[in-house]
Amino acid sequence: MSITANAGDIDRRLLMDRSVAGRKAFTLPESDVPSQDLPDSSFLRDDVVLPEVSQLEVIRYFSVLSQLNFSIDTNFYPLGSCTMKYNPKINDELSNLPGLADIHPLQPDDTVQGAIRLLKNLQDDLGEITGLPGVSLAPLAGAQGEYAGLLIARAYHEAKNDSKRTVAIVPDSAHGTNPASAAMAGLDVVTVRSDDQGNVDVDNLRELANENTAVFMLTIPSTLGLFEPNILEITKIVHDAGGLVYADGANLNALLGLVKLVDLGVDICHSNLHKTFSTPHGGGGPGSGPVMVTDELAKFLPKPVAIQTEDGYALGTPEQSVGTINGFHGSFSIAARAFAYIKALGLEGLQSVSENAIISANYIQAKLRDKYNLAADRYCMHETVLSATKQKKRGVAGLDIAKRLLDFGIHAPTMYFPLIVDEALMVEPTESESKETLDHFIAVMRQIDDEIDASPELIHEAPHDLPVTRLDEATAARKPVLRWTADE
Repeated sequence: MSITANAGDIDRRLLMDRSVAGRKAFTLPESDVPSQDLPDSSFLRDDVVLPEVSQLEVIRYFSVLSQLNFSIDTNFYPLGSCTMKYNPKINDELSNLPGLADIHPLQPDDTVQGAIRLLKNLQDDLGEITGLPGVSLAPLAGAQGEYAGLLIARAYHEAKNDSKRTVAIVPDSAHGTNPASAAMAGLDVVTVRSDDQGNVDVDNLRELANENTAVFMLTIPSTLGLFEPNILEITKIVHDAGGLVYADGANLNALLGLVKLVDLGVDICHSNLHKTFSTPHGGGGPGSGPVMVTDELAKFLPKPVAIQTEDGYALGTPEQSVGTINGFHGSFSIAARAFAYIKALGLEGLQSVSENAIISANYIQAKLRDKYNLAADRYCMHETVLSATKQKKRGVAGLDIAKRLLDFGIHAPTMYFPLIVDEALMVEPTESESKETLDHFIAVMRQIDDEIDASPELIHEAPHDLPVTRLDEATAARKPVLRWTADE
C-alpha cells in the first residue's frame, strides 16, 4: 500500500471520516435533576448522523481548520476602508474581567457603577477626539451610526418646523451604506460628482445645496484615501444653505490627534470602534459605531447615554431623543476594548496611530506608482487606491492580482471600490505593520506585474497553494455549498 497524502491532508479529513463506533470525546455527568419524558416523536429527528470521535481528534480537527484561514494574527490584511488591524490581546483580557463580562444590562444602575462610568469616560474621550461633545454609544455598527446621525438631522429640522428639508447629498465616492442609510432614514438621495482629482466637485455641490438640503454626507478622508482640500468651503456651502454636515468617520484613524472634525465644520459623525480603535472586526461583527454631535444636537441622540449625577453614574435619555435603535446600550464589550486602547495610547499614542498609518500608505504608493496607476496622483492619507488598468491592458485584471497575492500569504486588498476608479485596488496598511511587511507586499506586487509578461498563467490560475484554489466565481456566489451533508 502506498500513502500519497501528506500529514496535513490527513488532518483535514472530515470528523465523520474519523468516526469510530463507541468512541467519545466527553461523558456527561450523572444528572442531578429528575428525568423528563421526551417530546412527541413527531418533533424528533432521526436523520442526524453525528461523528463518534475522541477529544484529541476534535481538538486537532478544529485546530487544523483554524490554520487554513487567513487571519490578522497570521497574515497581512491590506484591506482598504474595512481595515483588519491588530487587536491587542490585553484589550480582550480587560474586557473579560468579571466586573465587565459577568454583568447584565438589566441590572440596577447602582450595581454596575463601574461599567456605566467606563461608558461615560469613553463618551468623553470620543467627544474630545472629534470635538463633538454629544455622544451615544448605542449604534452597533458604522452603518447604524450613520442611520442614527441621519435621524438626528431629520429631528433637528423637524424641531424647527422645516419639513421641506428631505434631501441628503452624497458624493459618488461614498461608502455604499451612506445612500442606503439616508434612504432608510426617509431622505431623498442626491449624488454630487467628484472632480478629476477625486475631490468633491465644489461647483456641483453649490448647484445642489438649497432650501431642501437636510444633510451633506462626506467621508473624511475620502474612500480614495484623500483629505478634502476644499473642506472649509464645502461645509460653508452646506451651512449657508441651512443644511447639516455629516462626516462618515470610518477613516478616523487618519485624523486622530491631528485634526478635530468640529474645526472642519462637521455637525455629526460616527466612528467605527471596530476599526479605528482596534476592536475585533470580521465575520460580520461584533461592531460598534458611536455617533457624535455638537452641543446643539445632543438632545436628539439615541438612548441611552451615560450621564454623571449627584449620586454617581446612570443611563439617561436625551430630552428629544430619536429613540432606541437597538436593544440596551450598544456593544459593551467592544466599548470596553476601545476604552482600554485609548487609555493605553494616550494623546501622543493616538496621534502616532494616524501619522504611522499615513506614512505607511504613502510609502506603498511611492514604491508602486511606476508599476500601477494611481486613482489620484498626490499624497494620500491612511490608504492608497491603486488602479490595475495598465495590467488589464496586458491581460490580467485586478481580480487575478488579488488571487495571486494569496499565494504569498497576503490577503487581497479591497477590490473594485470606490466605484469611480477603474480596476481599483484599495490598499490600507494601517499603523500596525512593520516596514519589513510593507516591503514584502511591495516586492510581491512588483513581482506579479513582472509575471504578467513572463508567465501570465501563474496569475490566471492562482491561487495555487491554498486548500481551495480558483473557484467559479458565478457558481460560488449563486450556488454556495454552506454545510456538509452525508453521502447517500
